[in-house]
Amino acid sequence: MPTTHLLYLHGFRSSPQSTKARQVTAWMRSRHPDITWWCPQLPPSPREAMQMLADGIADWPWGSMAVVGSSLGGFYATHVAETCGCKAVLLNPAVNPARDLAKYIGEQTAWNNPDERFFFEPRFIDELHAFTHGPVACPANYFAMIAKGDEVLDWREMTGRYPGARIKLLEGGDHALSDFERHLPEVMNFMSLA
Repeated sequence: MPTTHLLYLHGFRSSPQSTKARQVTAWMRSRHPDITWWCPQLPPSPREAMQMLADGIADWPWGSMAVVGSSLGGFYATHVAETCGCKAVLLNPAVNPARDLAKYIGEQTAWNNPDERFFFEPRFIDELHAFTHGPVACPANYFAMIAKGDEVLDWREMTGRYPGARIKLLEGGDHALSDFERHLPEVMNFMSLA
């Protein structure tokens, strides 16, 4: 079934102004202006983020929606895909953010706007645990793009999290997937949005 609704979820300390989010936005506006497209600014609280997403996609048709998530957004996208049974594209997805983000408790700055600050609270770690899933129910729904050169997350852990899924393992690269624009057609093709 063709995709009629697309959700993009940014990573930790990121925003809809990230390079990848802007590239997807430009693609959707120029090639698929008729498709429902949402790239929200996610709150720091995972519980609040998931509630906002649940409310925002409540009337979306699960059979024809898809989600793209980068880093922490990949973790969230997995939760959305497992809940809705939709397709998901994961870009260097966080697989254990409760463990990895524990060292970031305290005041943080936004990547795209260093003047913007937020407080990452200890309770957010427990909230992340609540959205952790076991093995994915339908590996064919997933396409993970993973860079071996990711300086933040371990590519072996990322690939191991999604057995049976379509995985594009990039030699080198970085956590931001700086060459993402080159891979955008393949990402969109997976969701029938090429």
